[in-house]
Amino acid sequence: MWVVSDGRAGIENQALGLAEAVGRQVPAEIEVKHVRWPRWLSRAPTRLIFEPRRMLGDGGAAIQPPWPDLWIGNGRAAIPYSIAMRRWSHGHTYVVQLQDPVRPPRLFDLVVPPQHDRLAGPNVLPVLGAPHRVTEARLAEGYAAFAERLETLPHPRVALLIGGRSKAFDLSVARAKAMADEIDQALSAGGSVLATFSRRTPEAAKAVLAPRLARHPGFVWDGEGPNPYFALLAAADVILVTEDSTNMPTEAAATGKPIYIVPLEGRQARRARFLQALYDAGVARPFEGALETWSYPPLRETDRVASAVLEALEHFPKSGNRFSD
Repeated sequence: MWVVSDGRAGIENQALGLAEAVGRQVPAEIEVKHVRWPRWLSRAPTRLIFEPRRMLGDGGAAIQPPWPDLWIGNGRAAIPYSIAMRRWSHGHTYVVQLQDPVRPPRLFDLVVPPQHDRLAGPNVLPVLGAPHRVTEARLAEGYAAFAERLETLPHPRVALLIGGRSKAFDLSVARAKAMADEIDQALSAGGSVLATFSRRTPEAAKAVLAPRLARHPGFVWDGEGPNPYFALLAAADVILVTEDSTNMPTEAAATGKPIYIVPLEGRQARRARFLQALYDAGVARPFEGALETWSYPPLRETDRVASAVLEALEHFPKSGNRFSD
């Protein structure tokens, strides 16, 4: 099977997570393909890219036959290829497109958007959040790599996953100071902080938060060396995630641990719907400076989609592929 995206980590990991979930049920080889558009076409509507291998040139050099049995595309750059793949393969490749492609779902075999996009159709399978790569095995492996640094830390261990600036949200210096105060309040009786920043975190906000968080036992990842992300999720008793992300709270929800959503500046209706769905499911709560403990069944949306893909492949009329044997 092929995983196709523009290579950005957040986009690629969703598609790769679904491919890996399929591979856990039926052994399969995964090939990662990156496609990119020339700068002059970067803002063009995807409907105008009707012949992507010719129009995008070297941006799709990796997309050549023999075609895969299963194609999992994600992100805007992959959409023209996903649409064309059904034609190129003469219907022998089952095409899955993640997120809302903003094109008619009938152009794909299966579309897997987040529930909060409110997309519907006979071949649309909405999910709470997004597919991801978090599994019990990966969490255990991540923890083992950092065990010496984590095992002596006091409880409660609070993982803090910090995003930042996007089209709808921002993390100002003032909000960073307030966030640090809220963490201090939550850990006033003791505990430790395991923090990581994203590439969206403004440097000014990071400069405020990093030293403040470092006053507590634990560690703040500075971006150097191996990424402790899975180790933080595995070690945490409670997970705090800023509200700008869809991937991070969904990944955190795979642990079954309490999740608090930390507010930023700004608002987006789609994100508000997503967060409300997490609250309604008992997965997350708004963070207001206090920590409580609760439990819920770990969110397994990625495995659910993988099972649906494999079931569809069993009945795929033009398949003849090894997934349906």
